[in-house]
Amino acid sequence: EVQLVESGGGLVQAGGSLRLSCAASGFTFDDYVIGWFRQAPGKEREGVSCISSNGGSTYYPDSVKGRFTMSRDNAKNTVYLLMDSLKAEDTAVYYCAAALYYYCSGFGYIPTDGITYWGKGTLVTVFP
Repeated sequence: EVQLVESGGGLVQAGGSLRLSCAASGFTFDDYVIGWFRQAPGKEREGVSCISSNGGSTYYPDSVKGRFTMSRDNAKNTVYLLMDSLKAEDTAVYYCAAALYYYCSGFGYIPTDGITYWGKGTLVTVFP
């Protein structure tokens, strides 16, 4: 069974940090580009990071660049998103997604037409 399971969300004060994890199973992880997306209440989903299949390249939109760091451990079939200097506007459900033999856009996300698998999300709430 294919699974992407996010964890690490929670309640954090503005200026604080959280590290999200996304554990994959049921597919050949190394063949997939992985991205993190988020969706805040009443807003459209947006990509917040993307990492190449070998972890050598990462991409971020300007909204999180310098604050978020994505990494992956292919031996553990897991990706991480370290979020520093969190702001109230970072409050959202965060999802990881996997795309087979695909690419990261220069804007920091996987084009959604290439995504094969989605996780169910983890909620991040940043309070003032």
